[in-house]
Amino acid sequence: MTAGFIGTGNMGLPLATHILDHEKSMSVYDVDISATQTLAEKQAHIAASPVEVASQAETVFACLPSVDSFRAVGAGPDGVIHGTAIKTFVNLGTMGTEAVGEIEHVLGAKGIDVFDCPITGGTQRAWDKTITAIASGPQAVFERVKPLIEAFAGEVFYIGDQVGQAQVVKMVNNMMSLTNLASCLEGMVLGAKAGIDVEKMLAVINSGSGQNSASLTKVPRHVMNRKFDLGGPMYISQKDVTLWRDEVERLGVTQWVGNTVHHLLMQACAMGYGPGDMTELAKVIEKMSDVEIPKTRE
Repeated sequence: MTAGFIGTGNMGLPLATHILDHEKSMSVYDVDISATQTLAEKQAHIAASPVEVASQAETVFACLPSVDSFRAVGAGPDGVIHGTAIKTFVNLGTMGTEAVGEIEHVLGAKGIDVFDCPITGGTQRAWDKTITAIASGPQAVFERVKPLIEAFAGEVFYIGDQVGQAQVVKMVNNMMSLTNLASCLEGMVLGAKAGIDVEKMLAVINSGSGQNSASLTKVPRHVMNRKFDLGGPMYISQKDVTLWRDEVERLGVTQWVGNTVHHLLMQACAMGYGPGDMTELAKVIEKMSDVEIPKTRE
């Protein structure tokens, strides 16, 4: 069996599905066995642990929600490090340079290659196979795993030969995306408080220089209808900005705007919005401003 996959949540499931369609067989594990049901229906083998996956597959992908889970899956008591078949471990998540470096060192000592390949674009693009993959690691390893990555990615950008380089690019991308969202939500709240028709204001923004990914898709599709259903939990965004902040401190760079967005996300989670959708950041700004963006769409 060539491929294995660990972590079939909102993002992992579509990626695993596309790899399975490409390979026709795959070993899969998730802590929530119900998350693997559709893959089982497509004849994937459902493993009982990460080490079982790594004992059946040469290339194991991991799409995990936290740094702790990444470390456990990589090098824990039931981690892939103990597998008997694994040759390459591919990380698809945002885990920061420190964690991926640790796992590269520990698995490398066992002769297992680690490749860094965080993805960006959201759940729908993952299902559509148009998601973007950001890759870094040894060139030879990249060439070996590239066909499997191309099974789920619309574009693959090879950043460089060092594991962790892709993490930096992903963290910058995440912070810029969250900054776009925060600034757009603040604009909508300001307009609502001023009594402006927010649909007209959004139309102006999207035909002018203020347009961004939040104003074009996230806000109109997931906030203006008050559904807050983009699909990314706030606590994942909190994890991302925390990793970004760690990298900023490690490199000693100045990031004024990013720091403000970091504080906003931390405040949102402190107010209890962590389990909710990331677009519920709107509720935090609304609450602080004593106004609500009106529902204008179904």
